[in-house]
Amino acid sequence: MSDFLEQLRADVGKAGTPSVSRDPVNLPTVRNWCDAVAEANPYFTDPAAASAGPHGGLVAPPAMLNAWTMPGLIMGAPAPRDLDRPDANVYAQLEDAGFTGVVATNSDLYFDRYLRHGDLITGVTRLVEVSEQKTTRLGNGHFVTTEAEFTDAAGERVGSMRFRVLKYAKPEALAAEGDGAAAVPAEATDRPLRPKPKFNQDQEWFWQGLRQRELRIQRFTDDGSLVHPPANANPKTQAMDWDWVVASGKATLYSFTVPHYPQVPSFDYPHVVGLVELEEGVRLVSNIIGLKSNQLEIGMALEVCFVDTHDDVTLHQFRPAKTPRNSDTLAVAAVKVGDQLPLGPVPLDPLLIVSTAIATRDFQEVHHDRDIAQTRGSKDIFMNILTTSGIVTRWIGDWAGDDVIFKNLKIGLGAPNYPYDLMTLSGAVSEIGDDGTITVGFIGQNSVGAHVTGTADLTLPESTS
Repeated sequence: MSDFLEQLRADVGKAGTPSVSRDPVNLPTVRNWCDAVAEANPYFTDPAAASAGPHGGLVAPPAMLNAWTMPGLIMGAPAPRDLDRPDANVYAQLEDAGFTGVVATNSDLYFDRYLRHGDLITGVTRLVEVSEQKTTRLGNGHFVTTEAEFTDAAGERVGSMRFRVLKYAKPEALAAEGDGAAAVPAEATDRPLRPKPKFNQDQEWFWQGLRQRELRIQRFTDDGSLVHPPANANPKTQAMDWDWVVASGKATLYSFTVPHYPQVPSFDYPHVVGLVELEEGVRLVSNIIGLKSNQLEIGMALEVCFVDTHDDVTLHQFRPAKTPRNSDTLAVAAVKVGDQLPLGPVPLDPLLIVSTAIATRDFQEVHHDRDIAQTRGSKDIFMNILTTSGIVTRWIGDWAGDDVIFKNLKIGLGAPNYPYDLMTLSGAVSEIGDDGTITVGFIGQNSVGAHVTGTADLTLPESTS
């Protein structure tokens, strides 16, 4: 064991001083979280509904367990180095040694009970493990594992968390220090553009619509016929007067094909080409994104989205449509092993990534500052792990109903959620215990790969009558 690793591991097994939340669990903070992750369970924000619910009053979303003791943003002050926190000491030593990058990799949350509004939460963190130096896709670094226990003002335990982060250095930074670290191949920066579509002034109205995020469909004014692709004359009456309507964007998958070869560098694979039927009755050819080949089903609900492929060209695409929330909680007797959860598309953009980082009280610069994220080895800002936890529990809750109670949530992170991508959540019931505990296994995939994998244990009412 090197002297440096021995120094890093000096405090393994030790716990830090208790960290008391700056504020009790409160409605404004909960509402900000719910707004950011699109959480609509009324037991978190509606006092009347919550008083009639299983908790007897307002509670916080379960994935907020560790948000309350986050340090938050201390304006004008450097990042704190709490000498009474062994994990903070390890992070500081790694920073000083050049391991300035940080990314969370695993989070196991256990919920003894949901937090009630007014609870004042205290967290005590223990350093569990510091790994040897590992070579990862991001660079060389050390995994640091901690365990935290959370209690209320009366000292009652409300939950716990096992958490792992990777502190890493960019490969070129380590190589510059002469430690022999192998450089990770750089990502391609000059990806070819997609072929540029050709059109003339007769179709310009359609392409102008796409630039404005409108899917315009030609309508002949004599009988209201909708036609696509655009035509010079009404195929039914030969009339030539027309205007257009803006499609709702709602559609179903009518047919599809998945070409594999030859692969073109400007396209993502699998490259799904679909024939979609719009709500208005018109069919058109378009790419289907956010789905693997085995997730495609004829008749599945889709919704339009748009991608800018050139400075002056926008294309329409279709992604899986979000399923409405379940307005009636499932009964445990109605659930069986193998039941599939509805697909959960999560469009990723800078607003989502930044707003959710703020709502989860995580002010790490890599979640809101692109320049700093890039200097630390990332190609862009990326979603934080608290947000991933919140989105997963929201998605499962939308399927199960308001009265669902989570017992735990165990997730591992892989490919980052970068802006301008799409993550699609899928999962199924993998187990039902003798006590009625339901285990849901899930995966969230983006264009790079699997962003999140994990399981959640939850309970449902025996009946809903």
